[in-house]
Amino acid sequence: MSYRVRIEASGHQFDCHPEETVLEAALRQGYALPYSCRSGACGSCKGQLRSGQVEYKEETQALSAAELASGMALLCRAHPKSDLEIVVREVGAARDIPVKIMPCRVQKKEQLAADVVRILLKLPKTERMQFLAGQYIDILLADGRRRSFSLANAPHADEFLELHIRFVAGGEFTQVVFDEMQEKALLRIEGPLGGFFLHDTSTRPIIFVAGGTGFAPVKSMLEHLFSLDTRRPLHFYWGARDLESLYMRKLPQKWAKQHQNFHFVPVLSEPKPEDKWRGRTGFVHHAVVADFKNLTDFDVYSCGPPAMVKAAYQELTTQGLPETQYFSDAFEFAKDKHKT
Repeated sequence: MSYRVRIEASGHQFDCHPEETVLEAALRQGYALPYSCRSGACGSCKGQLRSGQVEYKEETQALSAAELASGMALLCRAHPKSDLEIVVREVGAARDIPVKIMPCRVQKKEQLAADVVRILLKLPKTERMQFLAGQYIDILLADGRRRSFSLANAPHADEFLELHIRFVAGGEFTQVVFDEMQEKALLRIEGPLGGFFLHDTSTRPIIFVAGGTGFAPVKSMLEHLFSLDTRRPLHFYWGARDLESLYMRKLPQKWAKQHQNFHFVPVLSEPKPEDKWRGRTGFVHHAVVADFKNLTDFDVYSCGPPAMVKAAYQELTTQGLPETQYFSDAFEFAKDKHKT
């Protein structure tokens, strides 16, 4: 059994099961409502209950008795008891989401390849970070420098912030991550940041082009789209040096089995003899050009090394891709800041 929730201003509607909160249901189905802590403490997710009834199964300290009497609802704690109509602001762009500096703890550190680790960051109990699929965070170092990493988890799955970190030769921070950082280590972060995010109002087929750990924001975008049960054709081209560098290749392989509209094409530039590779080789964007002769009606999201992002733009636009339908994020290493 589920109830129907309608957002008054936009007319958007979504289903909400009694065992989930209104905010959980909205995020699960791709409707970005404002929130922060998701624990009933901050009040960022308040909305006006225009019609219907809700119940609260947990503490709602951010909702006063007067607000409750006036029909205000704390959406991160409100469970539906009937169909609902709510008045609440929807997040429509990155500018609608507050950028915050927060402490966090390394919950888990996992080696994915010889030069790639995944870390999961846990925010304080009373904090969550709202973001758009594709955005990134900055890790703030003690000396004032920053290191930028794309978020690999989908916006609705925000219990932990997932980062994929590639070892950079000569990079002080990545050296610390690989050799010294332990689980439970404390960090300070700022985010969400960046104008590279999924524009899910389009209905065009999407081609994702990633190089190396450019897979991280693509993973966030794809898991978000899968949660929406989209029917848009989704093509993912992932370029890497060798087989090990496709450090989570079993995941997109699994997606391809689960979703008929998703297609995965791995491309290796320098496969090793022991890889016994029989798949595509060369530059990843060349594989896209070979497969799609006319890109007029596609959206392309490209993420990875600057040379790849630039080359993909130059070649894909010659295939008819409008400039306004090419979205990109280049991972650069610099003295004071890098994204990888």
